Amino acid sequence: MADVSAPEIEQAYLDVRSDKSDTNWLLLDYEDSRSDKLVLTSTGSGGLEELREKLEEANASFAYVRIQYANDKESKREKFILVSWIGSGCKVMRKAKISVHTADVKQVLRVYSLEVPARDKDDLKEDPIVVKLRKAGGASYDGV
Repeated sequence: MADVSAPEIEQAYLDVRSDKSDTNWLLLDYEDSRSDKLVLTSTGSGGLEELREKLEEANASFAYVRIQYANDKESKREKFILVSWIGSGCKVMRKAKISVHTADVKQVLRVYSLEVPARDKDDLKEDPIVVKLRKAGGASYDGV
């Protein structure tokens, strides 16, 4: 089991979800290489682009991101994604535990429209993710 009990994780989650906060992403990393405790390592307001800069190739991490997109000039949508990051330099035992720990993370980062498994920073480019969000969102009037 992953320990996601730190109160700052819940507060950061609420900040990302809040319309009154500029914070639109949070990043959870393991406390150390042997620990199963996740800690909040950073938050930001620069979206996926900023988050991508924070991801480390040696780590396995979890992120929660608010993405805003428009279907047309009149409407804006905000959706949330849960990212499971496994960097190319991540140790084998950590990789093996990620699938089990994801269930524990989902107990805290509860509401999201799309789960994005990422192994490369290119997996977190915004345009392809928005396409997936549109498809998952139901009614699409722009043919996507």
